[in-house]
Amino acid sequence: MEAAGGQLEAALLHIMQRHHHQSLHQRNKTERAKVDAVKSAARVADLLVATVDGGVQELYINERRIEFEARALLATIARYKKQTDQWLAATNAINSVLKEIGDFENWMKIMDFDCKNTFQDDYSIRKGTLLPSLKIILFHTGTHRLRLIWWYLSQAASKD
Repeated sequence: MEAAGGQLEAALLHIMQRHHHQSLHQRNKTERAKVDAVKSAARVADLLVATVDGGVQELYINERRIEFEARALLATIARYKKQTDQWLAATNAINSVLKEIGDFENWMKIMDFDCKNTFQDDYSIRKGTLLPSLKIILFHTGTHRLRLIWWYLSQAASKD
């Protein structure tokens, strides 16, 4: 019995050692799997962060570029506005000068017309053809022509 008890004890000891050895082996395997899982999770997290950061970085760079372009555009708009205001002022000055030239031209035409009429009246007075139509001429003329005609009439009368 003792020999049977020793064999049983040896078999139990052997089962225990084998169980202990398998459990150590399983623990090492589990530990390696756990480390691999943590490394894989860290790698996935790093890839996700890199992907998100890459997009964020690209967005940040684009935002900076857009801000720079917007500032440049505002400066260009301000420069064009200033130039447009200068052109508008120059155009208004030219329009004003053209109006003055037009007013002067109109005045010159009136003066030319008045001088021609005065010359014609003087010519008619000298020929003696104005006196029958003197009332009509006096009615249609302004006071300056009336004075000229009166002066011409008085000169013509004094010569006679």
